[in-house]
Amino acid sequence: MPDDWWSDLDRPPLDPRALRRGLRTSQETSWWAAVDVVDSTASTNADLAASAAAGAAEATVLLAEHQHAGRGRLGRQWQAPPRSALTLSLLLRPTLPAARWPWLSLLAGVAVAEAVTCSTGIETTLKWPNDVLVGARKVAGLLVERVETPTGPAAIVGMGLNVSLRRDELPVASATSLVLETDRPVDRQPVALALLRTVEALYGAWTDAAGDPAAGLHDSYVRRCDTLGRAVRATLPDGSSVHGTAEAIDRMGGLVVATDAGQRTVRAGDVVHLRPAV
Repeated sequence: MPDDWWSDLDRPPLDPRALRRGLRTSQETSWWAAVDVVDSTASTNADLAASAAAGAAEATVLLAEHQHAGRGRLGRQWQAPPRSALTLSLLLRPTLPAARWPWLSLLAGVAVAEAVTCSTGIETTLKWPNDVLVGARKVAGLLVERVETPTGPAAIVGMGLNVSLRRDELPVASATSLVLETDRPVDRQPVALALLRTVEALYGAWTDAAGDPAAGLHDSYVRRCDTLGRAVRATLPDGSSVHGTAEAIDRMGGLVVATDAGQRTVRAGDVVHLRPAV
């Protein structure tokens, strides 16, 4: 059976050689150190964390056609049928102060949202910190993990984007996919290419600005953030919760919430939108 055979014509495999070619500049060079696709793995984040510890270079990318033990934020499990999603992880090594690192998670959300809109025309927004929404439905989730390596700390940026999932394949009723939103086939290859190009541009600008969000990232995020202006409930890692109106994103990427007892800043937690933005 030929290597390019697949059982579902709506879900062709990714072509890593075409991705590598598409990421080259006019000088036939690429910022991306490695772009690899595996047929199946438990977790691209776990695999890339091991590679980082073994000395893998910044801008290493690992995509999986099927991820059978993927993880989302707060320890949630994430799975999708083979070749129905873009599941990938990026290895980044920002040499920036620790106080700037939280913005990497928000930057990744902006990159996915912008890439989806650019490649498909679908309008997207962000739910703090980095869930990508179409309307009120989640189309992508991200997980950013810091890992220690012999050459210093690194960030593993995991991304899961629902591309061709059908309605009966969605993990929850509040999810969606690009195919469901366009009602036509969506090729993952150009979406992946748009995503990696967007990450490269945003990450380069952010690091060139020494991680200062005021150099453009803060405004880019706020423009897309559907959480601002809404009544929200934020469940914190210790189990407590914050209720109020989401007012702002502070300089460290935290969500500022106006509560009856005054302003609270949420640095980590699970946010639920309670009513439309005003």
